[in-house]
Amino acid sequence: MLGPVILAASRSDKMRRFISAAPGTKQVVDRFIAGETVDQVVPIVEDAADKGLEVTLDVVGEDITTPAQAEAARDAYLELIERLKALDLGPRAEMSVKLSMFGQALEGGHELALANVRPVVEAAAAIGTTVTLDAEDHTTLDSMFAIHEELRKDFPQTGCVIQSYLFRTEDDARRLAAAGSRVRIVKGAYKEPASVAYQDKAEIDKAYVRITRILMEGEGYPMIGSHDPRLIAIAQELGRQSGRKLDEYEFQMLYGIRSDEHIRLAAEGHRMRVYTAYGTDWYGYFMRRLAEKPANLLFFGRSILTKG
Repeated sequence: MLGPVILAASRSDKMRRFISAAPGTKQVVDRFIAGETVDQVVPIVEDAADKGLEVTLDVVGEDITTPAQAEAARDAYLELIERLKALDLGPRAEMSVKLSMFGQALEGGHELALANVRPVVEAAAAIGTTVTLDAEDHTTLDSMFAIHEELRKDFPQTGCVIQSYLFRTEDDARRLAAAGSRVRIVKGAYKEPASVAYQDKAEIDKAYVRITRILMEGEGYPMIGSHDPRLIAIAQELGRQSGRKLDEYEFQMLYGIRSDEHIRLAAEGHRMRVYTAYGTDWYGYFMRRLAEKPANLLFFGRSILTKG
């Protein structure tokens, strides 16, 4: 299976340099990354709003090695929020953040990440939107969930992400599916050992359905992160069985993938949010997109060959 190999490469500095220098890389990166600057991403938010879509914005970058870099990540989100405020786009765009960007892996990282993310959550709330804490590898999750719980004391709309490939996630979903919660369910895109995660795609999909049922039958707000037509149809059916109205849950898909489906779901009356990443430190995010779907890797390979 190529997926684990690609995920391992996402942590390799040698592969980072090779991929970054490859002639066809930019063409493929542009498919998944909306731009490098706030100026480039704002028109995409405006275009999505015009189409009846919402977005969640992710400033990419995870390899933080100093507190100063973590503060710079915080400031990048604060700059984004100021731009959204000026254009009255707050209600159409939330933020997704990876706590690794805010210093979670550094010494004293739990407290540092909480201190850096809090002003972002506060600023987002001030313009009528919110923040979702992305899930990263399993070793970071207890810290992420603790920060999520702490933030929700003052900002109860703060969301979090759970991953169906982890054995722990059904229990996490039961705990999180409470009134006022916002929970995004995804399959998972990190290299995880067999001791903590399903390795077989069919088992991951089955877990995804079980977890989606838990969220739909709970009292919170489920966010269905998937491009899989079968899982989307199952989520719709589970929503109907649970008596949910179409605005009582939402679908989320990545920028650059199945764009026609974004429009179709919105036209049916669903809330449809496009996960839109931007920034210069795109490598880790890009490699996980390649690992998720073989077609993405084939597209990348063809681009290198045709540009070489």
